[in-house]
Amino acid sequence: MNNKNICNTTGSIQIFLVRSSVTRLSLFLLLCLLPLVAQAAAIESLRTFVQRTHTFKAVFAQTLLDKNLQIVQEASGVMMFERPGKFRWTYDKPYQQLIVGDGAKVWFYDQDLNQVTVRQLDLAIGSSPAALLAGSSTIERNFELKEIEVQDEMEWLEAIPKAKESTFELIRMGFSRKGELREMVLRDNFGQFTLLVFTDLAANPVLAPDLFQFSPPEGADVISD
Repeated sequence: MNNKNICNTTGSIQIFLVRSSVTRLSLFLLLCLLPLVAQAAAIESLRTFVQRTHTFKAVFAQTLLDKNLQIVQEASGVMMFERPGKFRWTYDKPYQQLIVGDGAKVWFYDQDLNQVTVRQLDLAIGSSPAALLAGSSTIERNFELKEIEVQDEMEWLEAIPKAKESTFELIRMGFSRKGELREMVLRDNFGQFTLLVFTDLAANPVLAPDLFQFSPPEGADVISD
């Protein structure tokens, strides 16, 4: 893996972006907190994505790094959403887990533990990636958006949650020149990074309503707020 330092040494905060294929980690790309760049069009790409994409489906590869940028876990699966507030993330590897937002609540199901955690939707995704992806068109209400430099043919924006209680300090989203959401980088309050790469994108597919419904399996331990 090759690391390339592309930022100034004065006051720069380094953020590593992992580019993953579905099967393995392929590249580290070093991003820094850069000044706003006029040619970037990522905010407009996000607005267009929110306005025109009512349903969405993609394969994702997810990598979690600790504050020392050491890989903690790699996972993969399929995500989909339907605006507003309905989504489904199915983790296939390394363990089976399901996250379903039904428009009112969010259900987290760990199959190995046979445990379900349920939270109110607004508390679970008010200032999270799900709010950006599956929320309404009023994204600027919850996030401060800034455009950053085009990197490797990708247009990047930074979304900083306005709510102090958010679990994420910042979120970065990368769009292709065609306006397709390809990558996300998230930094949480513990200094960890979650890196997401999306492939096999499908905009506005027909999704069955029951995909966004969940009933706890018989015998499951249910934990609620």
